[in-house]
Amino acid sequence: MGPEIAELEARLVEYVGVKHAITCASGTDSLEIAMRALGIGPGDEVITTPFTWISTAETIAQVGAKPVFVDIEEAFFNINIDLIESAISPRTKAIMPVSLFGQMPDYERINAIATKHGLPVIEDGAQSFGATQRGRRSCRVTTIGSTSFFPAKPLGCYGDGGALFTDDDSLATRMRAIRTHGGEKRHHHPYIGMNGRLDTLQAAIVLAKLESWDDEVNQRGRIGANYTDQLRGHGSLIPPGVMAGNTHVYAQYTIRSPRRDAVAEKLKAAGIPTAVYYPKCLHEQPCFASCGYRLGDFPEAERASREVLSLPMHPDLEETTQQRILAVLAESA
Repeated sequence: MGPEIAELEARLVEYVGVKHAITCASGTDSLEIAMRALGIGPGDEVITTPFTWISTAETIAQVGAKPVFVDIEEAFFNINIDLIESAISPRTKAIMPVSLFGQMPDYERINAIATKHGLPVIEDGAQSFGATQRGRRSCRVTTIGSTSFFPAKPLGCYGDGGALFTDDDSLATRMRAIRTHGGEKRHHHPYIGMNGRLDTLQAAIVLAKLESWDDEVNQRGRIGANYTDQLRGHGSLIPPGVMAGNTHVYAQYTIRSPRRDAVAEKLKAAGIPTAVYYPKCLHEQPCFASCGYRLGDFPEAERASREVLSLPMHPDLEETTQQRILAVLAESA
């Protein structure tokens, strides 16, 4: 790994405010590395949400553990913290909340539950890098934080990339080793690992983008706030909420509507692209059939999958373009 890797990790440590930042090949790899470092494996369970990208639960299965899903709450799309404790069993080895669409769930409450039961918490912060909660940045507030530098993420490189964050020296040592074939030094491999190193070229790109990162975060916040201000009171169109004490980086600006498909068609006819994240919950995916869940087990997540619609969102979205989007939405309300 070139000097850009060490430089990027040092910059990430400074930005997030943790002792250790470990770059890796993708956000997906970061989750698997975290679980391997915690010793999670066959027969274990990890609590997470069914309303997220498949990598979250896929990596749990890849280490041989079982994803245990907990429904989401309505306002913010994140895991319903009131339901976590009832999902804990003797086999539970970690809680893995997702900071979905760019906003963190209440990690003080989650950490309190985890501490009570002696469990680590892994933040899947693939979409929330740059967000804050009560002044603390995403990826700083749990046992291990992870993020993604995939191009579609707020801080994206030109290919795949990711990073892990922790204040735990022992975990950092294990995660660095697992990232590099389980080796702590050349030809000495105390762990089974992977080829999970970040490419030096991608590190250089992230370093360059960090120069204007604060401005991009602020611009995302302004664009998101403008959408929300102008969508309030628009009939069936429900803007995303922002939890008190949070800042939101709007990896996706995601509204809800029981008329989602009709609204999307109206926007498409006007030449405005939209996307649906996510049209199917993870417990509905065939690959998780062995978990034993059925349709109806997670009503809020299932309803969200029928109602969510993501609007154009990026830091260079011009005000005139946003106003045109809002005008079409007003006609659709």
